Amino acid sequence: MAEPSTARDGGQHGGGTDADGPAAGPGARGGTGRHRQEARGTTAEGEAAGGSGGAGTTGATGRHRQVAGGAVGEDGTAGTARRSEATDATGRDRTGRSGTGGATGRDGTGNAAGRSGTGGVTGRDGVGGVTGRGRGGRRAVGGVVGRRAVGGARGRGGSDGPADGAVIATRALTKRYRSGQLAVDRLDLTVPAGSVFGFLGPNGSGKTTTIRMLMGLIEPTSGTAQVLGRPMPRAVRTVLPQVGALIEGPALYGFLSGRDNLLRYDSADPTADPRTRRLRVAAALDRVGLTAAAGKRAKAYSLGMKQRLGIAAALLRPRRLLVLDEPTNGLDPQGMREIRSLVRELASDGTTVFLSSHLLDEIEQVCTHAAVMAQGRLITQGPVAGLLAGARGRLVVTTPDQADAARVLKEMGVGDIVVEEDRVTGEVPRRDLAEITSTLVLMNVRVRGLTVERPSLEDTFVALTGEGFDVAG
Repeated sequence: MAEPSTARDGGQHGGGTDADGPAAGPGARGGTGRHRQEARGTTAEGEAAGGSGGAGTTGATGRHRQVAGGAVGEDGTAGTARRSEATDATGRDRTGRSGTGGATGRDGTGNAAGRSGTGGVTGRDGVGGVTGRGRGGRRAVGGVVGRRAVGGARGRGGSDGPADGAVIATRALTKRYRSGQLAVDRLDLTVPAGSVFGFLGPNGSGKTTTIRMLMGLIEPTSGTAQVLGRPMPRAVRTVLPQVGALIEGPALYGFLSGRDNLLRYDSADPTADPRTRRLRVAAALDRVGLTAAAGKRAKAYSLGMKQRLGIAAALLRPRRLLVLDEPTNGLDPQGMREIRSLVRELASDGTTVFLSSHLLDEIEQVCTHAAVMAQGRLITQGPVAGLLAGARGRLVVTTPDQADAARVLKEMGVGDIVVEEDRVTGEVPRRDLAEITSTLVLMNVRVRGLTVERPSLEDTFVALTGEGFDVAG
């Protein structure tokens, strides 16, 4: 059995060298065998310390393994196997790029559990390796199974969005123009992955300015914005190939046909395969109902047709995020229905759709989540169903005896009573509706109907903003 390194042998506990090999680097823990020494120049039963001492070594769980450098030999012999091949705590082979000691680390070091280590397999807050298969991918924060993992490029079976699943996230995002106009004021916005998100507000409320900052077209005055987990506008070259967008109407070449406009758009995408370009263009035109007008010059298109062509350009490639700024602008009712159907289809395929509009009934029919802006500020956000449920409705009593009904309702504590031609309305009381009905009948009020009218999205948002919205195209 090999003897531990001592001062007499030329080394010290924690700092000496082994008689059988060169000095090991500032090492971490050894393997799990008996009589192991947790120090530089580790030796153990059935093991020999050798190889070049790397910046931190991680022992495997098997016996007769070499603990040194960054490589693990199979029979106790030092080696620097292919590209610093190492074994993690469970003995499975993983590869770190130029990493010594960390199971999947890039230029990193890690100890056996990878705690606070760069590249540890189970490292908390560690930086994951290139070959991570669960979460992460390139330079993914959190490692293979690390906590608070934030992905970079998508790994196999992994996720590249933020840990909370937000496709868009802003914090105190602000834009003030040189003229002094405050267009967006400390916006905190969260768009869940897979949602159809309605971004609502009156004209001039800051919606388009926000979208331009999210897409990297203008820089914010202060605050931060993340799209697909990456900071914007710094990561614009990485993010935009994964995003389809139509902002402030399409920019078209009027002298080119609709088809040729899309061919030109597609050729500007460096990631697009030119061999399948015409197939993609034909599919996009068909999706928005422009196949018959594909050969027509764009300057002869109506406003609605131009809008469709802009949407087709955004759909040329499969996108993780689709950003549409007033997509139904200029469309007739049939065109609006088609766009709604298209948005639902995209959402069912897993695309997150961020939809800016001031047409509230359109949003109510298609969106799962919504946020409302007014004068540059975010008023509210959340699931559409939750926003509607949070708004109180109106009690409506249909009766020919309006005066008597109003008196009885007031005595029962109903507020904000309004007498109309054939009915009386008021705030919804806490009393049971059956009790209200029986009391009215007892007081000789002829009740033809008693219901609670729930507010529409328009009613809710006008109440929140104090401003009017359009409800129809």
